[in-house]
Amino acid sequence: MRCLGLSSLFTLVTLTGSAGVALAQQSEPTSRQAAIEQAQAEKLKVLHPYVPNKGERLAARVERILTGEGKHVHPFFESAYSGGGFAFGAGFARYVSGYNFVDVRGSYSMANYKRAEVEFVAPRLFHRRGELSLIGGWRDAPQVRFDGLGIDTSKDDRTNYRLQRPNASGLLTLRPTRRYLLLRGGVEWTKWSQEPGQGSFPSVDTVYTPATLPGLGADPTYVHTQATVGFDWRTSPGYSRRGGYYGITGHDYSDRDKAFGFQQVDYEAMQHFPVLRETWVFSFHALARTTYDKGGQVMPFFMMPYLGGSSTLRGYDSLRFRDRNSLLLQGEWRIMASRFLDSAVFFDAGKVAARPSDLDFDRLKHDYGFGLRFHGPISTPLRVELAKGTEGLVFVIATSAVF
Repeated sequence: MRCLGLSSLFTLVTLTGSAGVALAQQSEPTSRQAAIEQAQAEKLKVLHPYVPNKGERLAARVERILTGEGKHVHPFFESAYSGGGFAFGAGFARYVSGYNFVDVRGSYSMANYKRAEVEFVAPRLFHRRGELSLIGGWRDAPQVRFDGLGIDTSKDDRTNYRLQRPNASGLLTLRPTRRYLLLRGGVEWTKWSQEPGQGSFPSVDTVYTPATLPGLGADPTYVHTQATVGFDWRTSPGYSRRGGYYGITGHDYSDRDKAFGFQQVDYEAMQHFPVLRETWVFSFHALARTTYDKGGQVMPFFMMPYLGGSSTLRGYDSLRFRDRNSLLLQGEWRIMASRFLDSAVFFDAGKVAARPSDLDFDRLKHDYGFGLRFHGPISTPLRVELAKGTEGLVFVIATSAVF
């Protein structure tokens, strides 16, 4: 065996040390960018998809059930008319193409309100700039509330009347710029039949006459046309935490017999102001409805704008105030409690009046309250609120956003 000389041993040690230094230099990043890339590569080894917790999985499941997402059979909670109480129902949706579908649905409420209809929806027309809805249906509301005309009526003077209404309509919505400009137009054929009311309160025809209440006992057949011009940059009408909507809608109700025709113009504005990365939102809404006679014709009392209920003056019973014109003002402080639950403190104010010039800020009815909203990214399938007006507390359960 040959022994290494001293010089050879020194050379071997030097080469070994140089190789170690080179390896160490290769493992150390040479720049900030290299350090970032190395850190990202290390994270890739341990990354995995987010796994929702048990509460989030339960909330997502409830949302899918309430909205009917991905299912042919779905719940349907919309009542035939305001004031009918909570409605129970179901629908069956069938897709006839990639996005277009037909939905057959119906509902029934504890107050014997009935609703049945079929709707065809084409949500992605004109390269996703348009949506078409065609509806045919029938509604029956046998206990509609009427306390008289004006803002100073008493709830102790309540009467009931019945409304039956077959209808067929088409509504086309266009968004030429996709984000801001909104154009909408529609036409509807409908027959309103006002009959004596049912329930524990007196029927309206036992208290009023056609001379004291316009349109009592009328059954007009309307061709209703409407057109909207607005600017809308909300996330969705069903749930938004930013953006706004400003629009004007004109309605024309032409009576076949030229006895009960009228026109209506709606002015609406809403704005959402997010704060603290949208954990807080200050939301405001204003809606004014004005009506005008057509050539000496009479506007029926049951077609007049109203306030009171789950989406207007929440601290008052549904349909509590009614007259030819109305003004509604609403403000909310919304707080995100979780990904699927918001809480809100709100204030409503409004009035009805016989003339548009009387829609001022004097003698406004008002309420305030607190609520919880169960929501998805673009919808609010459940809203529970407690509101206090001058006539007491009102508990609200609704299946849509208030605005």
